[in-house]
Amino acid sequence: MSGRRRLDWLGLTPEPERELPAAVAALRASSHGSAGSAPSAGPVEPADPADPAGPAAAERGRVERLILRGSRRSWLRYLAEVTELVTAAAAGPGRGDRAAALLAGEVVLDHHRMLIGLPGTEYGHTADDRAALESAVRTLRTPTPATPTTPTTPTAPSTSDAPRAPDTPTTRAAPTTTRTVRTAPTPRTAGTARPGDSR
Repeated sequence: MSGRRRLDWLGLTPEPERELPAAVAALRASSHGSAGSAPSAGPVEPADPADPAGPAAAERGRVERLILRGSRRSWLRYLAEVTELVTAAAAGPGRGDRAAALLAGEVVLDHHRMLIGLPGTEYGHTADDRAALESAVRTLRTPTPATPTTPTTPTAPSTSDAPRAPDTPTTRAAPTTTRTVRTAPTPRTAGTARPGDSR
């Protein structure tokens, strides 16, 4: 290990080392290749998604290597990458695991606030990331409203859907025809003569 390596930043790493790997692995898995999942510029070693131990273990190994063999600069590059994942997840639904983003955002934000106690210019250099994280954390703490359902306007039933009255025989008017009704002849009784009968 070089004697010129500054070690003061390592005092800020215990919580990120403990909390970030699982949260960042969940963010990477849920973001599906969003802009924040690509490594930032610089020699930051990416986590191996094919690691048989799983994404969280791979992320943990990456963090450990940064802490044991990296520098303050490489560590801050890693945290800038995490910041991109967090802000992308806060940008809208479906952009990443919101619970994981909130945890990671709070951890990195606390870390960046504590940089003020270290010598150097890193606190000033992370001002933009702090502002972005503060906004993202506020957004992620706000419950997402349920998608409102559009009320359906009742429509008049179509003639094919309308209930049908029971079938009844149709009453039709009988045709009016004039018929001559013939009456049956009156039967004769004894002793009664018809007109015109002669005896």
